[in-house]
Amino acid sequence: MTSKDKTALLIVAHGSTVNPDSSAPTLAHAAEIRRRKIFSDVECAFWKEEPSWRDARFLFDPNSIREVCVVPNFISEGYFTQTVIPRELELNGAATKRASGQTWKYCQPVGNHPAMTELLLKRAREIAPGVNPAETSLLIVAHGTDLNENSAVAAKREAEKIRALGEFAAVLNVYMEEPPLVSEWQKWTNTPNVVVVPFFISDGLHSYEDIPRLVGIVVDAGVDRSRPGSALPATARGEIFRHNPYQIDNRFLYYAPSIGTDPGFADIIIDQAGITKS
Repeated sequence: MTSKDKTALLIVAHGSTVNPDSSAPTLAHAAEIRRRKIFSDVECAFWKEEPSWRDARFLFDPNSIREVCVVPNFISEGYFTQTVIPRELELNGAATKRASGQTWKYCQPVGNHPAMTELLLKRAREIAPGVNPAETSLLIVAHGTDLNENSAVAAKREAEKIRALGEFAAVLNVYMEEPPLVSEWQKWTNTPNVVVVPFFISDGLHSYEDIPRLVGIVVDAGVDRSRPGSALPATARGEIFRHNPYQIDNRFLYYAPSIGTDPGFADIIIDQAGITKS
């Protein structure tokens, strides 16, 4: 384990230029970790917000900070964690020695942590309390992409681990942009209850807009999620998670907030950095 003396934590996340909620969980987890005084310094950097990943190289004074632990707040290995982050931060492996003498340690993304399984189960149970899991299908929804074949691996791995526990009637990893598609959830499931947990870091446009539209949710406020182009006002975004269950074709669909909003991510980030929490 790494000593916390003269060690800083840099949490890198995607962020968004159009959705302020995108960076909110990362900033909240950083604030909680900062409160615990585990690191000499805790900072965040973003791909689509300030400070940028490239600017993050200059956030830490090399005279007071000798090691920087970089933890990607990403749900899986993929294009960003394997290509973009190392390029922008000028990292050349698991440990990069700067000319200043600082060592930058590149850690595993949060989505690779073994505690992710229990967090997904916790979120599924919270969103559908009292529902018999033997009559329920659990869908773990990830993005899916053709940029890097590893982007869907984390969701598949978690679905397999939860499926092996035998708690739910069915557990499926489904995707927005590659088969099996979340939009075809009625084809993949036959239980009266379906729990949908977005396997995303934050509640952004995917969880507020895209996934609800793909699964056919109709919001009480009158926004038809089955119609492309419908948009929920910013003041009502959180309402999408508070109208459960949604009845669709005589079946009950429970829709959860993104897994990355769980406060337990602060502990995962610390563990991924390899820092003793005592």
